[in-house]
Amino acid sequence: MHIAILTLTFSLPGCGSLKEKRQRMGGLHARFGNTPSVAVCESGGRARHDASEWTFVIVGLSKREVESQCSQIEEKLERIVDARVMNVEREFI
Repeated sequence: MHIAILTLTFSLPGCGSLKEKRQRMGGLHARFGNTPSVAVCESGGRARHDASEWTFVIVGLSKREVESQCSQIEEKLERIVDARVMNVEREFI
């Protein structure tokens, strides 16, 4: 069993409220939380309007499978979220 922790930090320039922030981040729980091998949560910047941090825990049978899922998540986030990715951290356990 292989586990990765993927943490992404986003900048939301011009975001004026927490409601707008939720709309711009586009329901990440619903999009990724239904996958059995992925858990997701907003892990930082909850009270800030202009920033957000999200952490994904990915589990798989091989490191290659987990790395592939991490890459797919990163690519999808860059397409669907109305925010700039400022930092990406991957940690394998």
